[in-house]
Amino acid sequence: MSRILENPKLSKRQKRERRNRILGAVVVLVVVLLAVAYWLFVSSGSWLVKDDEFKKVTWLAVLEGQSNNMERTDYAAKLLASGVADSAVIFGRRVFRDYSSVDFYVADMFRAGDLDSTRIFPFTHDDPSTLEEALSIIPWFKARNADTVLLVTSASATRRASKIFNTLSGGKPTFITTDIRHYSYNPETWLGERESRKLWVREVLAYIQMKYELFGVEPLEVDPNRLPLLRTVKQLHDDEQPNLIPLESLNSSSSIAAEVSSLSEIFGGSSSSEGGSSEVKHE
Repeated sequence: MSRILENPKLSKRQKRERRNRILGAVVVLVVVLLAVAYWLFVSSGSWLVKDDEFKKVTWLAVLEGQSNNMERTDYAAKLLASGVADSAVIFGRRVFRDYSSVDFYVADMFRAGDLDSTRIFPFTHDDPSTLEEALSIIPWFKARNADTVLLVTSASATRRASKIFNTLSGGKPTFITTDIRHYSYNPETWLGERESRKLWVREVLAYIQMKYELFGVEPLEVDPNRLPLLRTVKQLHDDEQPNLIPLESLNSSSSIAAEVSSLSEIFGGSSSSEGGSSEVKHE
């Protein structure tokens, strides 16, 4: 016990008052520390989001993982149609055999505006993570001497994606990120929303894992013999790839369901019964 509290010259009342003051100071300190910890905890939702400012970019890299609302490709199509972005690489994982989700992404993008099919590069891959996507595409951007690339991904993953791509690229090119403002993650109110909390937990753990994986990693070097072969939408359709939606239908007003129906013929299925209709609704 403190020697002050044991001072025999202090009366019992003085000792009790001194004790209460010290206890009160400790309580206040604990409350302040808890308040600061809570503020840091709540603010971490916004910290995950790296929202860079930009006026125009030469390249977009639309990473795989969007929801069925197609929020990432919608955002990319808007930037391309308005001239804010010049060209885009659209990522899509192979869903079965030689068919990829990127085929549907690209078809849907063309309905959002008058896009240049020579400026959009579908990228079919089997990469299971953002880190693997970065390893695949960074050398391709380096070989094209790209300066700045805007990564289009979910808001909660922007800081992690930026760290991965910029670490592996060594700053050449520079990768920037933006918050595309999708309802799935709100950095200001994440603690009160179930889906946002799930994304927060996943991203915090993923960020810790990323820091471990990138520890001591050197920037990637360009190996001309191992670059992915990317061709534009126009080049792919000129080659008459069997799994692609016809180019002439991309700017039509038909729904994506109609294109899915036409693709079903490739797989030996039927699109709908005679006289019936098919409609896909996005909520």
